[in-house]
Amino acid sequence: MTTEETARAAIGWHQEAQQEQGQEQEQEELELNVFAQLCPSREMFAELADKWSLLILMSLAACGPQRFSELQRGIGGVSRKMLTQSLRTLERDGLVQRTVYPETPPRVVYDLLPLGRELAELVSPLGRWTEQRARQMLAAREVFDAAHTEA
Repeated sequence: MTTEETARAAIGWHQEAQQEQGQEQEQEELELNVFAQLCPSREMFAELADKWSLLILMSLAACGPQRFSELQRGIGGVSRKMLTQSLRTLERDGLVQRTVYPETPPRVVYDLLPLGRELAELVSPLGRWTEQRARQMLAAREVFDAAHTEA
């Protein structure tokens, strides 16, 4: 095989490898579907949609890095247990970073990682929309409940 033939073969192999890699990436992207029962993205979506995760992300985005007690005070009604569980899940998913400072007593601070900041920027408008429309939704609930109450 000549040098030119070798070079063409190497280029051809490289192009095939890139095409295969592109097809694999497309296939992986197509396989992720939050509506599919066994899709891992569905589990992550459900974790994010729990009662506390989005509030934690929004609080960290609005107030910056916070200690555990600051987060707990800022998010009314969250128990220590639920805050701990939610923070661990968010940390595991690469959304929140837990930093322990070597002081006495140790100081622990939670902050958003880039992925968490991106998500917080997406859901913060949802929080504001909910605040702005809560009265309308409460009124709609009253109308619905009155129409569906058995006499």
